[in-house]
Amino acid sequence: VQLQASGGGLVQAGGSLRLSCAASGRTFRSYTMGWFRQAPGKEREFVATIRRAGGSTSYADSVKGRFTISRDNAKNTVYLQMISLKPEDTAVYYCAADASIIFSETTNPRAYEYWGQGTQVTVSS
Repeated sequence: VQLQASGGGLVQAGGSLRLSCAASGRTFRSYTMGWFRQAPGKEREFVATIRRAGGSTSYADSVKGRFTISRDNAKNTVYLQMISLKPEDTAVYYCAADASIIFSETTNPRAYEYWGQGTQVTVSS
């Protein structure tokens, strides 16, 4: 599967952005999808995931209550709605997909097989 992330940009603190990740292929609903981010000099970190079966979600503590992950299987797209953005949210955001990931591994970037190219989110103070 190929992933194409978009929607990043420059926003002031307190603002909002919605990221999109479009996937190729006809089996999108079979993939657990994740969003990760990587700031300069830091490791890639988990942001949110939405699972293939039932669409249940989970979030990093740092974004709970501010970010919402969702998916539209008809459009082969996963979204990350971000509100109340903070300067510490500044990073390159990546979407990821995997068809066989187990629940306990959904926060581990090394467990995902497919990755998009990343989209820059910059939050100014």
